[in-house]
Amino acid sequence: MSPESSGAADVSWLGDPIDARAMFGPELRSLLDTLRGLTPADWSRTAAGHWTVHDVAAHLLGDYYGRLGHNHRNGFAEGETLVAFIHRTNQEWVELHADDSPASLIDALAEAGTRLAHRFATADLDATALGVSWAGVDPAPAWLDIAREFTEHWTHRQQIRHAIGLDTDPDPRALATVLDTFMRALPHTLRRTSAPVGTQVQVIAEGSGGGSWAATATADRWSLAEASLAEAPLAEAPLAEASSDRPTAAVLLDTETVWQLATRGICPSDALARAQVRGDRRLAEAACQIVSIIY
Repeated sequence: MSPESSGAADVSWLGDPIDARAMFGPELRSLLDTLRGLTPADWSRTAAGHWTVHDVAAHLLGDYYGRLGHNHRNGFAEGETLVAFIHRTNQEWVELHADDSPASLIDALAEAGTRLAHRFATADLDATALGVSWAGVDPAPAWLDIAREFTEHWTHRQQIRHAIGLDTDPDPRALATVLDTFMRALPHTLRRTSAPVGTQVQVIAEGSGGGSWAATATADRWSLAEASLAEAPLAEAPLAEASSDRPTAAVLLDTETVWQLATRGICPSDALARAQVRGDRRLAEAACQIVSIIY
């Protein structure tokens, strides 16, 4: 069975479950605080590609409504891929709400975001949920679907912060959850990378909110479940040639670079230029192809 078609019955290769359910309320409050502090000019600043701050806020509202069951997407156009469909319908939603006032957007985000946070708070993490294409699992366990949704809310808020001249929110708990979720893409990223069984590729995110993850080549796929190295304290994580207790390849990056790479705020070559790499460079370069969004 390929990673692309694996079901939620056995997803141990994704590693330990993540519980992001309690994160949505604080994330919403942080978003609303940011939006309420904007000047009129801030709403027109470029935040993500060709989208403005206003566009990103409207897109987030569409995300909230979609998860609450208010489906605003039309069907697929003939020959349209999933990626093209999502980009098209997202853009249509943003254009539909282009004339919404900032005040009305904030009010709508507050109302829908509060309902969504309450819904997620009591969700069953073991239930079967929407697929997560960048992790190669469809359907996915609810814990991954919910954590993925949290990363989207967090990422769009950072885009708004950056647009108005603020740095990434330094809250380590939120960042740790985001990075842990993004790294669930590592086995899928390496799915076409050949290596002997037992080969390990380690990614270390250095800084507050950082961590360490190691994907191990098994007979069937790469897996995050096999690696004891990922549980070691960061200071003890080895960056050396492979041995019985060391990774075959290891990549050390700062936390800002890791989340920007996973969301394609920077490209893999730029991330590699910032990285400390030890061991098999081919494997390290493959790991730096990671992308944890629909791209």
